[in-house]
Amino acid sequence: MKTNYISKTHLNNKNKSFITRPSWIKVKAPLSYDFLETKNLVSSSKLNTVCESAACPNIGECWEKKHVTIMILGDICTRKCGFCNVKSGRPRNVDFLEPIRLAKTISKMNLKHVVITSVDRDDLNDGGASQFVKCINELRKVCSNTTIEVLTPDFQRKDGALEKIIKSGPDVYNHNLETIERLYKEVRRGANYNYSLSILEKAKYLNPGIFTKSGFMLGLGENKKEVSILLDDLISVGVDFVTIGQYLQPTKNHLSVQKYWSIEEFKKFEELAYEKGFLLVSSSPLTRSSYHADEDFKKLKNIRMKLTNNEVL
Repeated sequence: MKTNYISKTHLNNKNKSFITRPSWIKVKAPLSYDFLETKNLVSSSKLNTVCESAACPNIGECWEKKHVTIMILGDICTRKCGFCNVKSGRPRNVDFLEPIRLAKTISKMNLKHVVITSVDRDDLNDGGASQFVKCINELRKVCSNTTIEVLTPDFQRKDGALEKIIKSGPDVYNHNLETIERLYKEVRRGANYNYSLSILEKAKYLNPGIFTKSGFMLGLGENKKEVSILLDDLISVGVDFVTIGQYLQPTKNHLSVQKYWSIEEFKKFEELAYEKGFLLVSSSPLTRSSYHADEDFKKLKNIRMKLTNNEVL
């Protein structure tokens, strides 16, 4: 079977309507010395990042601070989501030296907090869970003071995959819901809204002390009531931290932006989420799942510590 095959059949957006991007969505061009240094280090280590593959708008800011989100298991995904810029097709074989290179690179960067994500690997028996575990174990050996956040696929039909990862002891478990239930067939082909909720719930059940996190995009055709329902669903499965950001169309062939929500509307969703009981909320047009992840982890720990102290008192 041929590997490294790229498919573009899902990039067939027939809606060519275009909404002008508003003035509040602006980012600096990534040109700083620190950005280039990070880029060279990642490249020389032969690591993939979701920052590059998903065309993250915050790459300049984050890489300038030496914050990267490593994407393991290659740069080709087995799913075909209409919003995502990551390549889709038939992936390469698993790189068994990747966990070692990852840990060495994170050690060189002296990161206090690292986020590890991956492409979907439906072709693997465990969906790639073993590679996550190897990365976590290697990081614990090489840079024991670095806290670890994992952002995983849904591992559908991969019995025991989630259990492996939670047992390996990441500090934060993240799985993104991405959008409201009504839009799932269009936005997250091959995924299931309720199944994604169930793995977030299961992660908390397997380790009640772990921080759980999920994120979703606005601008794909949802309304305020549907967003409120999504937040209720996340709270119902014990999610601690939610991230909310604006969908930005990667290319004209990806799903079109239906609406640019204003900064004020994002602020209102933040207030609503806090009212519903989330420990932490990040809601802004440029918020992404791993944006300011290191700072947010510190905030989560402090919030939980205060709550625990109040309970003792």
